[in-house]
Amino acid sequence: MALKQVLDILELLDRPLIAGSELVDLFAARGLSDITVEPEQTDKGSTTFVKLLVPGARGRSGDGDAPTLGIIGFLGGVGARPEVVGLVSDGDGAVTALAAGLKLADMHSVGDALQGDVIVATHVSPNAPVIPHEPVPFMGSPVSMDTMCELLVDERMDAILSIDTTKGNRVINTRGFAISPTVMQGYILRVSETLLDLQQHVLGRPPAVFAISMQDITPYANELFHLNSILQPATATTAPVVGVAITAETAVPGCATGASHEVDIAMAARFSVEVAKAYTAGRAQFYDAEEFSRLERLYGSMKHLQTSGKES
Repeated sequence: MALKQVLDILELLDRPLIAGSELVDLFAARGLSDITVEPEQTDKGSTTFVKLLVPGARGRSGDGDAPTLGIIGFLGGVGARPEVVGLVSDGDGAVTALAAGLKLADMHSVGDALQGDVIVATHVSPNAPVIPHEPVPFMGSPVSMDTMCELLVDERMDAILSIDTTKGNRVINTRGFAISPTVMQGYILRVSETLLDLQQHVLGRPPAVFAISMQDITPYANELFHLNSILQPATATTAPVVGVAITAETAVPGCATGASHEVDIAMAARFSVEVAKAYTAGRAQFYDAEEFSRLERLYGSMKHLQTSGKES
């Protein structure tokens, strides 16, 4: 049900040059008008940021009151040319987010509008750098993590799904996708029960949750070890963030080609669409507001964990 959109995106991104106009044309042809692209060039390479809005029947873009979901494909290093040729494993997050956006656009065009707006954001770089990481190397980005967060996280997003390939580790040993506990304002909260329900509906098997540490929810600039960058959006927003990790049973380098599984990506895209349906209609929650308020009363603010910290 989202596989066609995944294949469309894979065909578009698996090339050495990706023009922003091609991304605009693709989504405009599916009926969207609120699309922005922003190219960025550094000495490490080039990338193109893309953001699109799928309006809801009661969305804030039309002066409605339904909540807005953000779907972010983080990292965006879809290629490591000239070192390797072809789409790399770490490009799966960008593919998933764009495929989910394309599916939502197709739904909207035939009259299946969601209750609230959905904002999809990612960036695509066919010549991103490879960076060392244990146990296997990752894809980097031509731009800094701060720039990525600034351009991908939108203040209109009331809750965020952050999607990223998370195969380069020995922490998650399942094929498909896993979700994280909710992260909000420096707190690691309990896993959302409604998101677990939606995940098992999509997977057709018990849900999978991946473990995270305090380091994982802090900015990369502190140079601490991070599982990967999947929860970096949580450092740049007050909204709740849940990571959606594309996973494998073995550790797969982020720069590996031939490692993207279309069906796994489609499952994660379908999950994102189902979350968008439920969340914007008020049927899914990322966190318990009353419990979060009590946490802060008991233990104070943890927002300092959203900063790079201070040296002793």
